[in-house]
Amino acid sequence: RKKVFLGTTLTVFFFSLLIFLYFKSSENKSLIEKKKKIELVEKETIEATDEKIESSNIMEDVSYSANDNKGNEYFLKAGEGIIDQNDSNYIFLTTVKAIIKLKNYQLIEISSDFGKYNINNYDTIFSKNVIITYLNNEITGDYLDFSWDKNLMIISKKVSLKNEKNSLEADVIEVNIKTKDIKIFMYEENKKINIKSIN
Repeated sequence: RKKVFLGTTLTVFFFSLLIFLYFKSSENKSLIEKKKKIELVEKETIEATDEKIESSNIMEDVSYSANDNKGNEYFLKAGEGIIDQNDSNYIFLTTVKAIIKLKNYQLIEISSDFGKYNINNYDTIFSKNVIITYLNNEITGDYLDFSWDKNLMIISKKVSLKNEKNSLEADVIEVNIKTKDIKIFMYEENKKINIKSIN
């Protein structure tokens, strides 16, 4: 009976280990795919911004705004806007500033050197010297993918977060502006988030 019990225990342990490794592998693959997607979109944005655009497509001091039925508002301003020649639904921006005004919540302010704005769904990509401030937190990075519909900000590339008590460095920070939840993670499992206390 002891042998049977031991055999059963080992079998259960073995299958549990296999299930754990399977889901861990799937999670790592998901992070790698997300990293590749971010890098691809960033590459396309930079390449399109660097293209020579006809002067007739250039607009100065542009501004856009959006709101929903819950009273949340989104304001976007840029020193210059350039219509994408391949898809007129997109506007390439320079010297970008944005404000997300959520009902019953403090303002979220964003600034960056460049941006790409979708005039249909208001989704915006901010790139180079991205700075996000909200409450007592400041998040910096080189790439921010903001989705108005998903209430989601994904910050990547040289990411750091600072407040009065702590500072940290990571590969990606995800902020759900609706639930106020923050996810911080690294792409590679063997790398750790660097957290420092500020005295």
